[in-house]
Amino acid sequence: MGGGFGGGGEVSKRAELYEGRITGYFILACVVGSLGGSLFGYDLGVSSGVTSMDDFLKKFFPKVYDRKQAHLHETDYCKYDNQVLTLFTSSLYFAGLVSTFGASLVTRNYGRRISIMVGSVSFFLGGAVNAGAINLAMLIVGRILLGVGIGFGNQAVPLYLSEIAPYKIRGAVNQLFQLTTCLGILIANIINYFTDKIHPWGWRLSLGLAMVPATMIFVGGLFLPETPNSLVEQGRLEEARIILEKVRGTHKVDAEFEDLKEASELARAVKNPFRNLLAPRNRPQLVIGALGIPAFQQLSGMNSILFYSPVIFQSLGFGSGAALYSSIITGSMLVVGALVSMSVVDRLGRRFLFMEGGIQMIGSMVVVAITLALKFGTGQTLSKGIAVLLVIAICLFVVAYGWSWGPLGWLVPSELFPLEARSAGQSVVVSVNLFFTAAIAQCFLAALCHLRYGVFILFAGLIVIMSIFIYLLLPETKQVPIEEISQLFEKHWYWKRIVSKDPRFSLQNPKQ
Repeated sequence: MGGGFGGGGEVSKRAELYEGRITGYFILACVVGSLGGSLFGYDLGVSSGVTSMDDFLKKFFPKVYDRKQAHLHETDYCKYDNQVLTLFTSSLYFAGLVSTFGASLVTRNYGRRISIMVGSVSFFLGGAVNAGAINLAMLIVGRILLGVGIGFGNQAVPLYLSEIAPYKIRGAVNQLFQLTTCLGILIANIINYFTDKIHPWGWRLSLGLAMVPATMIFVGGLFLPETPNSLVEQGRLEEARIILEKVRGTHKVDAEFEDLKEASELARAVKNPFRNLLAPRNRPQLVIGALGIPAFQQLSGMNSILFYSPVIFQSLGFGSGAALYSSIITGSMLVVGALVSMSVVDRLGRRFLFMEGGIQMIGSMVVVAITLALKFGTGQTLSKGIAVLLVIAICLFVVAYGWSWGPLGWLVPSELFPLEARSAGQSVVVSVNLFFTAAIAQCFLAALCHLRYGVFILFAGLIVIMSIFIYLLLPETKQVPIEEISQLFEKHWYWKRIVSKDPRFSLQNPKQ
């Protein structure tokens, strides 16, 4: 049964009957839907650059500016350690954390498309407030509005892409979210590089341009089809069938449509979707998809590098322009990683990319930590050779993250949950992700100041734990229909003991 715990034979045979081709309608849905990632990416990139701009610091954070000027050409771990400055970054993610639960209700009751459009409106308003900010309070209000936009977008977009895609290429399609996130980061870095030269209002332009992707998403959303899964969940069966035929480019969608209807019947029987997450049949998805992967994605340290890469490079003794230029390099590596992941994820699988990426990230963090331990923090300017080594190590880390934990951190949770728990599950995914994003954003500069190079050793140790977690607990999901993934846990060496305790499983499998 789609998303259920039946014997699996009928569903497996039905999946082989799925038909369809890549249509223009499907491509339009993917392009517009995936643009939601650009909101998240643009903010990640623009925040990191703006917080290193002198004009911005002078207006809102004069103490940080004075400390920066006192150590202008020196290496200093504590140059940017200011909790109010980090609150500028992390307030957005705390707002997103709260708003994603409201987004879950909208997504479940009104559809994925409406959530994406609501997010774009809030993000537009946040960009406008930030661009016109005259004091710190306006700046924080703007960040909160941006956070609400990201809470809605990150809740709906991965679900939208996973549901609209044919199961054989679901991995690549879902990773359009990561690709547009990476492109958003890269474009923001390039914009920061040029606006840093516009005095004294260049930072306003950087923040205000957030309104551009928000406008594109809202306008595109007017033409965006709702996913068949969502329409069936809302009881709009005729409309769902029409959309499914348009997206698949064939009238022969009986098998897939039957799976959607059966999954929807289970979903409608669930009165409290968040309590349903605690059921034994959903325990693997809760532990792996809703808690483990989104937390570990942030504990890898990647977003800390994205938030503060210009700050890190300036702390390493790079000039302001050189620091932003280095951020463009790392942003490019992220795009390269996303493209590599899209091309191989449905062939090599999720587990392979998680493991290979983890090993490469561990090695890179160790190199950074050893280099900083030996050469950094003595108040001296780093030599060119050492600086280049650090940039290369960071780039190797970023590109590995770009084809592993970056895209898979959104793909895998969005495909693990059955329809009955998908919207609620994705809300927990986003809230956990944004909680750890905010917490690390708030703590990283202080940790860099006090732990010094040890913070990178800490991240390396966490990546070891993450990799073991994936190796032991995550089954391979490549080319498995989304409404059948739950059945993988019935055969998993560990999870089968948990899901077999579920009353629904026991009723449908009395001999087990």
